[in-house]
Amino acid sequence: MKKIFLFLLIAQISFAQKDGFWDKERAFTKEIKLSSGNRTLVKIDDLPEGASEFVFRILLIDENGKITTSLASILKAIPDPTGISQGTAGAIVLTNSLSGEDTCVYGIYTSEKAGNQFLKDGKLETACYYKKDPINKDSKVISIKNTNCFENAPSIWFGFENKNWVLSTKIVLEVVSWIDYSASRGWNLETKKELLTEAEKVTTVKMVANKNNYLATFLKVFTAKYKYSEYKQLLAIEKMNAMQSIATESLAQSGELQNYLDKIRSASFDLFKIGKSEEAITLIQKEIIDKKYAKDNDYSALGDIYLFNKQFVKAEEQYKKAIDKNTSELRYQLKLAHVFMFSNKIGEAKDIHKLYKDNNISANKSWIAQTKYDFEDFEKRGFSTDNFKKILRILE
Repeated sequence: MKKIFLFLLIAQISFAQKDGFWDKERAFTKEIKLSSGNRTLVKIDDLPEGASEFVFRILLIDENGKITTSLASILKAIPDPTGISQGTAGAIVLTNSLSGEDTCVYGIYTSEKAGNQFLKDGKLETACYYKKDPINKDSKVISIKNTNCFENAPSIWFGFENKNWVLSTKIVLEVVSWIDYSASRGWNLETKKELLTEAEKVTTVKMVANKNNYLATFLKVFTAKYKYSEYKQLLAIEKMNAMQSIATESLAQSGELQNYLDKIRSASFDLFKIGKSEEAITLIQKEIIDKKYAKDNDYSALGDIYLFNKQFVKAEEQYKKAIDKNTSELRYQLKLAHVFMFSNKIGEAKDIHKLYKDNNISANKSWIAQTKYDFEDFEKRGFSTDNFKKILRILE
């Protein structure tokens, strides 16, 4: 006699990622004809990468019975395993299923060896999950990552024994996996440790104030952009570029960017003080200007290095950029006047001094006082003093 059954499935899962999907495209479905009293072992297709749960349904039906609604189609209404466990999705209602009176017992194994042993002796105790009491229907969500037996098992086997000692039966088995987006990307504890080892080799990490905060952000950004398999396929030069790009993005997202830039500026100044001007210029150019982080003081700093190395054309270019960024900073105007003076553009230098000589450079120093101080410094550094008097006459 055929009956329509209403199954309520409530999965008890202690934890599950909410970001994922039921993988109905790779759902496993198989009809198994099993003679009376016999046993069989069914291998499920390899669990997809990132599978953190799987739901299965078992139905025993007679030859005329049929299932009108697949498990995969029912799961479309279920948001995620967490929703089930928390009750937000309610119970899974498995409807439109015809079940016969035949019964079976079953076990789920994570090794073929254990499954084959069941075929020999019918003992279910070595299964990761089993039902010893004969059933003609069953369904459950299995949490892989929260069940030691299923963890790291790439494949599973269902073992069945027909408890009808007279007639054959038909068992319908359906299995659908829940794919965790994060896990499906191949990033687990070990692969993340591997990535962190590489991330700590990037110069950026040595220049941040809060290393842990920065690295946590780096992991988040990198694993979102690349799957682990994609990361492993990168050539050395591609990997280096990827690490540098993510490092730059992580600085902004972690809130470490300003501290990092300040350290770069300080490091560049230290290089300049010990005579390593080219290294100082390269550091600011590569880490600040090329990455579009430059402010007026960065262009001014470059201008200073060029000026004191008597590269007046380049110094002029940088001071003009600083002025474009901040037109109210008179210090940049004074520096530009110095460049004009050393470049024998004395007329342009005089014009700037005439325009600003009555102003203060800062709250405590006038334009005239700063000019005289700079001239004394230039003389100590061996700069030509030929045009100093021409400028000082304007200031008097």
